This record gives sequence, structure tokens and C-alpha cells, in this order.
Amino acid sequence: MSDKVTSDSVKFLLDEEHLPTHWYNISADLPEPLAPVLHPGTKQPITPDDLAPIFPRAVIEQEMSTEREVEIPGPVREVYRQWRPSPLFRARRLERALNTPARIYYKYEGVSPAGSHKPNTAIPQAFYNKVEGVKRITTETGAGQWGSSLALAGTFFGLEIVVFMVRVSFDGKPYRRAYMETMGAQCIASPSDQTESGRAILKGRPDSTGSLGIAISEAVEMAVQRDDTRYALGSVLNHVLLHQTVTGIEAIKQMDMADDYPDMVIGCTGGGSNFAGIAFPFLHQKWQRGLDTEFIAVEPSACPTLTKGAFAYDFGDTAHLTPLVKMYTLGSSFVPPGFHAGGLRYHGMAPQISHLAKLGHIAPRSYNQLECFAAGIEFAKAEGILPAPEANHAVKAALHEAEKCRETGESKAILFNLCGHGHFDMQAYIDYNAGKLQDLVYDDAEVAMALAGLPSGC
Repeated sequence: MSDKVTSDSVKFLLDEEHLPTHWYNISADLPEPLAPVLHPGTKQPITPDDLAPIFPRAVIEQEMSTEREVEIPGPVREVYRQWRPSPLFRARRLERALNTPARIYYKYEGVSPAGSHKPNTAIPQAFYNKVEGVKRITTETGAGQWGSSLALAGTFFGLEIVVFMVRVSFDGKPYRRAYMETMGAQCIASPSDQTESGRAILKGRPDSTGSLGIAISEAVEMAVQRDDTRYALGSVLNHVLLHQTVTGIEAIKQMDMADDYPDMVIGCTGGGSNFAGIAFPFLHQKWQRGLDTEFIAVEPSACPTLTKGAFAYDFGDTAHLTPLVKMYTLGSSFVPPGFHAGGLRYHGMAPQISHLAKLGHIAPRSYNQLECFAAGIEFAKAEGILPAPEANHAVKAALHEAEKCRETGESKAILFNLCGHGHFDMQAYIDYNAGKLQDLVYDDAEVAMALAGLPSGC
């Protein structure tokens, strides 16, 4: 790593030799242990054998691990080298545009081949499946960033990939679908007629816009039907959040290059993976060094899992094929409105993030769709990068905090994760610029019904 850079530097770059060798596992440092994951039938803690039909053994071990550091395999690091370490930017033009004394930094994950943070976990998950002789992986995707990333990983490791894409995104994001198919993946609109769970949804609601919960059900159902097939998840679970910590580990070194340290760390949250990736290593620093860093998790107001959900045991999918996890949830049967940030349309939040929010270590916040798009465009005009609709939520929070600094005169350092670019999401921006978008409101009655169906006896 080079010495401290000049006082007006804009980007902070690490050489490949500083690519992390280990992921950081926050389970080793949680102030209180996580509630156990339960078997949906017995309501007893699950065992590795319970997960074996779904995940490869190495992934199961990481899911249950409490080791602080987990080594990144050589073949995974070799692929990471194509875009990692990713750059950290000081948003100096944005600071001037806002006339704020705040120091704004963003870690830019849009430099990956798939244009988002998702390859950070897609690559290791594909690798572990390949090592264990798996031939096919099924998965779900909301906005398409995760599906694109697993399709990419499947190409690198010679695996067949089947992606159930939430119907509203399947219809509204054709270029994401084209990317997946170009990489050799099969992309299916969910709910579909190819699974029992999909057919059941279509029978009751033929025009369903779909949800990540429904798509997960379809992917899991298909995975367990063949011995050569496993399932991969792009967010929520411990091992996924673990893989994403390369982002924060690099960012700590880059903030040191900038001779600065964040007063607040911000990320958008749907299932929680990109927020965890930037935040968890800094949380470790906070606990280890007694720092005052604030952590802000930003979600859409139309799917307010952390801000309006119940902290309870729930299923991760709509058809109740998955284990029970304790998390903030809107209820597994809840189908969020079809807003454009498809990657944030999930009824539940990662158990680790939910746990930390419940303990007060993370501050959740929600914003409406239109104000997030306005923030994303303001950012793009200053910095030249058009964010994905999901990332706009983090941008909005960063702008909000920078504007508060303008009012108070405080010079705080704000770091956020710009988790992906919006180049595959141009229809969303076309619709916004044409005045066709509106702020969507979730149905209180539907949430109440979904929460009334939370599993009992947990």
C-alpha cells in the first residue's frame, strides 16, 4: 500500500497484493449470540445434515462458523483479482455541489464484471459447489444483479445455472435477463409453471408481480429434486454476508490512505449483504477500538422490513421450504409493491443484521422511491456514475447526512457503499424522467395478514 496520498486526491487504489486473504466473520464478535436456526418440522436447531440437500458442505461449515477469519481459497482470489481491490472515491464534486463541510466517500462495487457487489459471494459459492461435484445450481434474483453474478460464476467454473427472476423485474429489466442468458444461464419468470410452489401462486393470483420469497421457494424446490443440483442464495445468510466483507476490509485500508476515518457507514438493505460487506469490518473496528462510528441501514419505505417489521422466527420463502430464522420480517407471504429497486423487495432481513439492529448497533432508515431516484441523479450529475436503483437508497442517506452537516457546520466523514451501477436499469430512469414513477405504499392489511401467519411454537 502506498503512503498517504495528496490532500486533494479523489481516488484511493490498493494494489493486488493487498487483496484480502481472509473474510471477516462477525459471528465471532457478536455482543450476544444469534438465535439458533430451527428445523421447520421439529422446531429444533438444524444440523449440517439438514442443510446438505441444499448447500455444499463447505458453505454449510461457513454458515455455522464462529471463527473470526475464514481463508479465501486461492482460485477465488484469482478471480477476485479481475476487479478487486475495488476503488474508494472521495466525492469532492458532490461535496461542492452540496456546499457541505462533510467529507463524503464511496466504495464503488460497480467495477465488477457483473456491475455490482454480488460476484463477491457468487464466485466462492460456485467454487465450493464445483469442488464438491455439483453440476447445476438454482437460485432466485430480484433486480437481476445476483442472477447476473451467479451466471458469470457458472461460466467461470463450468456449472449450469437456473435463475428464477421475480416477474416484475423479468418484465422491467430485459437487459439483466439478456446478460444472464448470454452467460449461459436459464432465466425463468417467477412465479412460474415449472414448480408446484409457482403454480400454486399463479392459481390464486395469475397476475402476480412475484417476490423474492416466491422465487426462493421455486429455486429450492427445483434444487432438491436432483442429486447433482444445489441451491445458492445471494443475500441474507451468514456465509453470504461473510463473503461480502472483502469490501469493508479493503475500505479500512483505503480510509487510512486518505488519512481519514468514517463517522458513519451507510448501505442499502434488502436482504443485507452489501450493507454487511461495508459495515461489518468497521463494526469490528468500533468494538475493538471503542470508536463512535454510526451505522445506517437504508431500506425502501414500500418494503420496510427493519423499520416496520416484527423481530420473530419466520420462513425465508413463501412456500415454507426453508429453515426458520429469527429476523425482522414483514411475513413470508407478503408481496411488496413492484417498485424499481427489485433487489430490496424481500420480506425479511439477514439474521445477523436483524440481531445487531435489535441490540441497537445499527440504525435503520427508510425512504420513498422518488426521493431516492432524485438523489441518485444528483449524485450522477456530480460524480458521473449512475447508481443502480438499490444503491440510490444509500446515496439518499449520504446526501441527507451531508446536508445536515451543512446546517450544523460539522465536518463529518461519511462512507457509503455504492453497490452497483444502473446501466442495466435505464428503463427505470426513463420512467422517472418521464414522470411515470410514483411512490408506492405497501398494504397494511396484507402485512398484518402475513405477520398473523408467523410460525408458532418457536
